[in-house]
Amino acid sequence: MTDPTDPRSMKAVMEQLAAAEAERPVSETPLSARERRARTVARLAAVQALYQMELAGAGVEAVIREFSDHRFDDSLEDELMAEADEVYFADIVRGVVADQARVDAAVTRRLAEGWKLARLDATLRALLRSGVWELIQRPDTPREVVLDEYVELAKAFFDDRDAGFVNAALDGVARDVRG
Repeated sequence: MTDPTDPRSMKAVMEQLAAAEAERPVSETPLSARERRARTVARLAAVQALYQMELAGAGVEAVIREFSDHRFDDSLEDELMAEADEVYFADIVRGVVADQARVDAAVTRRLAEGWKLARLDATLRALLRSGVWELIQRPDTPREVVLDEYVELAKAFFDDRDAGFVNAALDGVARDVRG
């Protein structure tokens, strides 16, 4: 697994996400390519922030401020990282924290019987929580976009089996909350 907070690995993750987006058909959302890319970066950053908050016990506003002040629009290996939709990032992070009981319940319903959310890897929890929050709270974002984005993020950090688990869990939650 790739450490989601390791900046040396971020270049590879960003390249993988860019390649996946290039293969994906243009979504039905009214966003431009630049705006879609900024949302992808926001989702990646949200997963990183939630992971960081869980492991370090940092507060939501402190982590959002850290990302805004030190991580967005910064260079990575002498290359400028893609622009992030910082508002969308903050919405995801704040939303997951504010609605964590509902989000976790939705994820838990999709785990195998006897499995607890705490048994999952911290990065996997962050991925699922972010994706589930979007499915529940952002009906303006097409379900296919949410699933595709978080499955691609899962592929950047995990093997195909875990990415398949993310796909199945998010698809199940999407059926639960969006019909």
